[in-house]
Amino acid sequence: MTRFPAAMYGVAVVLGAILWQGTAMLGGRREAWDSPLYWTWTYPACVVIAGVLGYIAPAKAWRWALALMLAQAVTLATSTSSFGLLPLGMILFGVLAVPPAIVASMGARLRGWRRSA
Repeated sequence: MTRFPAAMYGVAVVLGAILWQGTAMLGGRREAWDSPLYWTWTYPACVVIAGVLGYIAPAKAWRWALALMLAQAVTLATSTSSFGLLPLGMILFGVLAVPPAIVASMGARLRGWRRSA
């Protein structure tokens, strides 16, 4: 799978969009982060997914976190049809991408350590 970064981007984007829409629907909110489910399940799941993707495809592992979070931003923008707060939302998604990016990098390092052992 590491030879196919386009496929990994696809996995990250699809999972990010599904997590956002699923959380919004299950939480009964227009925006997923308005639901407590986002902060207790979805966001931690994004962190774990980024770590797994970083382990699978360790080159520039941080990009999987960005793809996950960007997919959520795009899903938010297209599902609400409101672009007034989009710049602020993009900043927030950028901040939210930091912990998953760190965990993705840790996943990549773990893979490197396992290979060298």
